Amino acid sequence: MSRAIQRLGKNQGGYFGETIDIQQVLRDDLEAARQFGWEIDELPVSDGLDLLALRRHITAPRRKLYLSTGIHGDEPGGPLAVRQLLRENQWSDQADIWLCPCLNPTGFPLNRRENAAGIDLNRDYRHLQSAEVRAHVAWLDKQPNFDLALCLHEDWESHGFYAYEVNPSQESSLGGKIIEAVSKVCPIDHSPVIEDRRAQGGVIRPDIDPATRPQWPEAFYLIRHKTRHSYTLEAPSDFPLSVRVAALIAGTRTVMNEMSLWK
Repeated sequence: MSRAIQRLGKNQGGYFGETIDIQQVLRDDLEAARQFGWEIDELPVSDGLDLLALRRHITAPRRKLYLSTGIHGDEPGGPLAVRQLLRENQWSDQADIWLCPCLNPTGFPLNRRENAAGIDLNRDYRHLQSAEVRAHVAWLDKQPNFDLALCLHEDWESHGFYAYEVNPSQESSLGGKIIEAVSKVCPIDHSPVIEDRRAQGGVIRPDIDPATRPQWPEAFYLIRHKTRHSYTLEAPSDFPLSVRVAALIAGTRTVMNEMSLWK
């Protein structure tokens, strides 16, 4: 099925695909969260701007899963995937879930990677220069450690879906299962090198010490402070938006299903 999906050819030097009304998406998220009993936190960033954080608690959870998206304002697939997941309400019955549905609400109206102040939030988790990241980190620091973290992204240059796996403790990898599930709805990037890093079967497993890096993405902060296992899922932005959303949902559901099987 995925082989018949064609690239749109719109992204020449940047993302020029579909855009979304992020405020409407967040209103939809809140409606679903209230309907299904999520706890709701509003993280103050500045006058008139809060970040939304949701928590789903179950009786006797075996696992803790963190999920975020919307940190780049030119990547609409993640917020739409999260909205659909919230509406469908088919979450793991084994895990508590912490969910940040949009970390960069000022970037989406501008259809650009950075926030309204021109800061790439996904490079700010070491120096905390932006109010959004400071608010997010302050909230994260109050939460328990997670068994696994998922960050939903897009890549406007990619030939297909791929994933970063950061797994310094060498826990059982879910990378292959994520790729297998996503391949049913979206092309996979099987390039041996993706984003200047060696990849195998659509999965990049970087051997990186965050302490040596001057700029930290969200995943680095999570690995240093909140979890020992994370995946960044990258949907290919030059394919139809519905395909990217389906890819991110498939990857997320695979992780939840596999977590339910962990001993």
